Amino acid sequence: MKKRKDINNKIVGKSLFFAAFIGLLLTLIASVLVAVTFGNADISIKDAYSVITYKLFNIENLSSFGMGAIHDVIWLIRLPRVMLAVAIGMGLSVCGVVMQAVVKNSLADPYVLGISSGASLGATLAIMLGIGSQFGEGFVGIMAFLGAMAATFAVLFISNIGGQATTGKLILSGMAISSVSSAFSSFALYMANNRNATTEVTYWTMGSLAGANWKNVIIILPVMILGTLIFWSQFRKLNLMLLGDDTAITLGTDLYKVRMAYMVLASLMVGFAVYSAGTIGFIGLIIPHAVRMIFGTDHRRLIPLCALAGSVFLVWADVGSRIILEHSEIPIGILVSMIGAPTFIYLMVRKSYSFGGGR
Repeated sequence: MKKRKDINNKIVGKSLFFAAFIGLLLTLIASVLVAVTFGNADISIKDAYSVITYKLFNIENLSSFGMGAIHDVIWLIRLPRVMLAVAIGMGLSVCGVVMQAVVKNSLADPYVLGISSGASLGATLAIMLGIGSQFGEGFVGIMAFLGAMAATFAVLFISNIGGQATTGKLILSGMAISSVSSAFSSFALYMANNRNATTEVTYWTMGSLAGANWKNVIIILPVMILGTLIFWSQFRKLNLMLLGDDTAITLGTDLYKVRMAYMVLASLMVGFAVYSAGTIGFIGLIIPHAVRMIFGTDHRRLIPLCALAGSVFLVWADVGSRIILEHSEIPIGILVSMIGAPTFIYLMVRKSYSFGGGR
C-alpha cells in the first residue's frame, strides 16, 4: 500500500512539473511577443509584428518594414532588449539556485562571492580613469566583467589558504573581497571629484537593459542557455550538496572540486550579465525561493523552472521600467529591488516555509 502511494506521488509530482514547465515556457514566449509592443514610442501592434515577420521570414509584401524608424525601434532596440532580459533573468536565477546549494545558505545569491563589488570597481576604474579604453566602445562593460572574474578568483584563492575551502570560508572571503572592492570604488569616486562621472557610475550600478543590441544577445543568450543545461545535468551533485560534505563523503563523493568548478561557471555567467546590464539584484534570491515553495528541493525540477520563471519576471520588470514614467526610464535594478525586498520579507515571516521548501 505504501509503495503504491509513493508511486502515485511520483506520478503526480512529474505531472505537476511538466505542466508547470510547459506553462512557463508558453508564458515566456507570449511575454516576449507582448513585451515588444510596449514602449514610449507609439507603434501599433500590427506594425511591430510586421517588422519581426519581415526580418525572420523575408516576406516581400512587408519589405517596407525592412528600414525606417519603426524598424529601428522594434528590431534594433525593443526586441534585443527583451531577448537580453530573457538571457539575464535565466542566468541570474539559475546561478542563484547553484550558489545557494554550493554554500548551503538560503541567503546566498549570484553576487555572494563579491562579484557585484568587483564589477563595480572595474566599471568605476573605467569611467573615472579610462582604464580599459583600448577595448573599444564597450570597455566599461568589459572592465566590469574582468572585475567580476578577478573578485571570484580572489575569493577562491583566499578561501583555500590554510586548507581546502569550506562554505563558511567562501562566504567570509566573499564578504572581505566585497568590502575591499567597495572601499576602492568609493576612494576612486571621492578622489576624482567628478559629478558627471559619479552619476554615470551610480546609474550603471543600478542596472539597465538600455544598452542591449544583437551583438550582445548573440553572445550572452547562448552562454546562459549552455550554463543552465550544464547545471541541469549536475542536479544529482547539487542535491547532494544540500546534505553537506560529510554526508557526501560517506556516499563516496568529494564535493570540493565540484564546488570550485560550479562557482567558476556561475561567476562566468554572472560576469556576462554584469557586462551587459550592470548589477541587477534580488532575482537570484527571490526566484529560487519562490519556486522551491511550490516544487521542493530537487534541482532536476528546480533549475529549469527557475530559468523560465526568472526570464519571465525580468522581461516584465523591464517593461515596467520602460512605461511607468512617460518619456523616461527607471533603472531596472531599482524596480526589481522594490518588488524583491517586500517579497523576501514575506518569505522570511512565512513560518510554513524554510530553505529547501520544507513545511
